[in-house]
Amino acid sequence: MLSALPHAVPKIALFALAALAATSGPLRAEEVDIALVLAVDVSGSIDTERFNIQRDGYAAAFSNPQVLQAIATGSHGAIAVTFVEWSGPGHEEQTVGWTVIRDAGSSAGFGSAIKAAGRAYSDWTSISAALDFSVGLLRRSGYTADRLVIDVSGDGPNNSGRPVEPARDEAVAAGITINGLPITETQPNLDDYYRSSVVGGDGAFVIVVEDFDSFAKGVLSKLVREIADAPRNRRTLASLPAD
Repeated sequence: MLSALPHAVPKIALFALAALAATSGPLRAEEVDIALVLAVDVSGSIDTERFNIQRDGYAAAFSNPQVLQAIATGSHGAIAVTFVEWSGPGHEEQTVGWTVIRDAGSSAGFGSAIKAAGRAYSDWTSISAALDFSVGLLRRSGYTADRLVIDVSGDGPNNSGRPVEPARDEAVAAGITINGLPITETQPNLDDYYRSSVVGGDGAFVIVVEDFDSFAKGVLSKLVREIADAPRNRRTLASLPAD
């Protein structure tokens, strides 16, 4: 009863809260133009220098005016993005949580969080497990997005866990687009592999990075393209199948 509550809480405030709870429905999910998972390869073939190049490339991109201009073109003027490091099966970590970016401050803050992230793992290469993990993040993020995108970057093919094609197909069936950023320095035909086995969905594309020195340029081109890409078929996170 109200009389049993602490006297420090005014009764009128309690009645107001009760009325609000009785009349208001569930909070509406925040709407964004794209919910984007950046899934970055940290397997054993990625040494410390290459890891830093990848991390710094993504961090720098979010301070680039071109990314902010791409965000501004959307109907909501906002994106939700998260950063994932992945290696072998079960070795995936969301090192930077979901962040809504709508201005220079939030974009720079997300880039700084990437820059500060440590390395999670270093073993096998399971693109399939990375895709499954990323689908789960999209399912549970709580945002409503016009587009759902997983962006996979890496320097080698799937060599652990389940085959990558079923993981790709299940994500695409849920309305998710998978884009690829293959690094072909040691695997010259990796871009063909990404096109045939990894990417898929509405408007999917591959941007090839020939070596780690050009990684930052490739990341910037990819982000601008996928953020500014017009939605074809609106999807919401709520429409994803349950776990």
